[in-house]
Amino acid sequence: MSCPGLYCGRILLENGKLSDCGSCPLGYRRNATTFICEPCLSSPGLYDWLYFGFVVFIMLILHWFFIDMVSMRRSFSKNVLVLHASAFFEVLISCLLAVLSLSPIGEFTIYSCHSKSLSDWYTLLHNPTPDYGDKVYCTQEAVYPLYTIVFLFYVLSLVSMLLVRPWLCRRYLPRQGKMAIYAAMYFIPILILIHAVIGGLVYYSFPYLLLVISVISCAAHFAVRMEQNIPALIRSTITQPRNIVIVLGHWCLHAYGIISLTQLDKPLMHGLLLLLVPLPALFYIFTVQFTDPNKFYL
Repeated sequence: MSCPGLYCGRILLENGKLSDCGSCPLGYRRNATTFICEPCLSSPGLYDWLYFGFVVFIMLILHWFFIDMVSMRRSFSKNVLVLHASAFFEVLISCLLAVLSLSPIGEFTIYSCHSKSLSDWYTLLHNPTPDYGDKVYCTQEAVYPLYTIVFLFYVLSLVSMLLVRPWLCRRYLPRQGKMAIYAAMYFIPILILIHAVIGGLVYYSFPYLLLVISVISCAAHFAVRMEQNIPALIRSTITQPRNIVIVLGHWCLHAYGIISLTQLDKPLMHGLLLLLVPLPALFYIFTVQFTDPNKFYL
């Protein structure tokens, strides 16, 4: 009854017999005791949903970043806001369709196999070779649906963008808008490749990545300001709507990273950590006078 390796299992056939050891079908995982492939009927945990939310947010942020970059505007305009809204609804619809497309189909619930270790993401590297003979191929998605749903979301995002965005760009931002579409046609395949190769590493490290990215991007946002002094930075931040939105976006990313890292297991103590969200921005503003390159002498 036993099977070699970590993921090889047997399938219960229609005639009541068991198949040879091999990979379990999509949505199934080997029972560690009986070695029979059993359907995954549990629900994703909070960390799983937070990971998928991270994937969705990164997609939306990249769309907004390139739309903002190619528009070359220092303030919001109607034309740019239309493209931002389009990107938001493209990502939202893709996210909902990805969830609804998985079993049980048409419901906002998902059957899941929980990720127990990093090796679950790389079953390709754990095909056993019993007695140094023929290799038994048991490559499968042991973390279903964390691989499938992300790939599906990326493809749906690309399709929805190509169906909707060109028409809006042609009307509202005919010259620069198409460059944001070209950028998405590059970064979406890159995201797919990253997920395929190091998806497991990203799954276990994304809270730390969010914290680091939010701090660096916040510093970069303030660093491009022409006037590097405390009054000017505060004035530009609280008086310009674009800067307010960008800073609040950084704070939301930082808060999401803290929530993902702690999962609010201790609501009071972990909730107090959210008070530290504005700290990177305040630290930059109030220490900028000590970082003026003109004050450094060799």
